[in-house]
Amino acid sequence: MLGAIYATFAALTFAMNNAAMRRGVLTGTAAQAIALTVPLGGLCFLAMAVFTGQTWSISSFPFVAACWLAAQGVLQFLIGRYFNYEANRLVGVNISAPIVQLQVVVTMLLAVVLLKEEFTVLQAIGTVLMLGGSFGTQLHKTSKPESSKPAASMPPDHALKAVFKPRYLPGVICGLGAAVAYGVAPLLVRAAFESTPVKNVIAGGVIAYAAATAVLVVLVLLLKPFRQSIRVVNRNSATWYAAAAALVAASHGFVYAALAVAPLMVVVPILQLSLIFRIFLSQLLNRDYEVMNAAVILGSIVAVIGSIGVSINTDYLLEALKLPLFLADVLRIRLDVGA
Repeated sequence: MLGAIYATFAALTFAMNNAAMRRGVLTGTAAQAIALTVPLGGLCFLAMAVFTGQTWSISSFPFVAACWLAAQGVLQFLIGRYFNYEANRLVGVNISAPIVQLQVVVTMLLAVVLLKEEFTVLQAIGTVLMLGGSFGTQLHKTSKPESSKPAASMPPDHALKAVFKPRYLPGVICGLGAAVAYGVAPLLVRAAFESTPVKNVIAGGVIAYAAATAVLVVLVLLLKPFRQSIRVVNRNSATWYAAAAALVAASHGFVYAALAVAPLMVVVPILQLSLIFRIFLSQLLNRDYEVMNAAVILGSIVAVIGSIGVSINTDYLLEALKLPLFLADVLRIRLDVGA
């Protein structure tokens, strides 16, 4: 029960992070967002490591494990996050989130092909549902009516009410880029902890964030446009970026707490609720800056159902559903995708 509560809070705080980030990129850029959220997230993880007494174990990670974690940090916190924030800016959370959620499919397929993990008929159906739901959110595109009030007389983010038009193609491409980066990252974490005797995940997160922050500093020093972009970030965007950084760190903390007291097959499906939470939070906080229609709602729900089918253990799910024996046997059939 406690694990389910932690997982629900993880899904909620992750959705809140996306809503806050959406508000920030309305008047800012994805580069500005990662420049602020990566170091702030690292500080949050360091604080959690101190609070949980895991700082001592940071230096105990083998060199190979530390390299895997560093690679994961750069891939997830810099590359994946940049694509995610850019997709967020281009099409909004309601459109980009189901695309980014395809990271579950990427992780699963790589685990099947590279690690020879099982892939069942049920997971294949879940994959199809995730793909259909994610791209189904792109249907029935509608734009918001033009406002008669001059944009120049409005506050910075409110001015965009009159001009926000989703840029679907680049938004979907960036969303897919984020899905690939986020989908590969868990395999790097797994490789890291396979060579680590003591699996202190928060300490590992500190290493990952430290590597991402170090690469970020190099990029700032080498790339003048990047440096200039950071210098002109406005206070409105900076406030939302800071809130997003704290929320995503809290979400990771809740995930770790949930996994500490509950099995993966319970935690992972609950985490998929973040898609649903995002829809409600978008309506509450970003109503004027999001695309909302039946396709978005239905596509998100289908994507959630599909992600549960992909991520949860097949036997566990079939036992919970109490399906007829013949149907359960069909859904349990293993497909040799990695052969």
